[in-house]
Amino acid sequence: MKNIRARIFEDQDENPFGFSIGDLMAGIMFVFVLLLSSMMLHIKQVSNAYHQVKTHLHIDLEQEFKDDLKTWNAIMDKETLAIRFQEPEVLFDVDDDSLKPEFKKILNDFFPRYIALISKEEYKDHIEEIRIEGHTSSTGSYEYNMKLSQMRTRTALFYCLGLIKNNKELENWTKYRITANGLASSHLIFNDDGTENGNLSRRVEFRIRTDAEEQMRKISGIGNER
Repeated sequence: MKNIRARIFEDQDENPFGFSIGDLMAGIMFVFVLLLSSMMLHIKQVSNAYHQVKTHLHIDLEQEFKDDLKTWNAIMDKETLAIRFQEPEVLFDVDDDSLKPEFKKILNDFFPRYIALISKEEYKDHIEEIRIEGHTSSTGSYEYNMKLSQMRTRTALFYCLGLIKNNKELENWTKYRITANGLASSHLIFNDDGTENGNLSRRVEFRIRTDAEEQMRKISGIGNER
């Protein structure tokens, strides 16, 4: 028995290509660590790019509209960069999708400046989507509110595009990215006591989705694609 064991170990020592299971597992683990490190570095780079674009966009948007938001009864969300027009009496008549004259006046001032800013050289290649979102309160049926909010956002979208039609390059860039999104009462706003704030829930928002967000979603979804 001793001679057999000795011959086995001698054969292993003489075979330069002989690897133990431990060596094989160590090699696999090393490759896995390299892949994981590469992925984490990519995630960090994408995250840094996203935050840099987001930070600069916020600064520029705030600087551009800081004197107008209060006049329009609008606010900007620093985290999402959404600009929210929250005066329903100014936006649309009840059960109607036609823009009221005062809202048209606001959009005349807001939208050309908004598009000119986000289409600047340092931003234009990072903007994946410009979302016009229409929101309602929970009053009435969800189905009716969904139809109404969709009609309102389409009306707003077509009106906004008409404001930049004299600049074909800018109009084409915008058309490729802008969408109308009627969301009915799916994103209500609540008071501090947890009750619905129907007045603030009825609103129109302009949002931006950047390519960095899309890349982060793709990274987080690795392995989930069918």
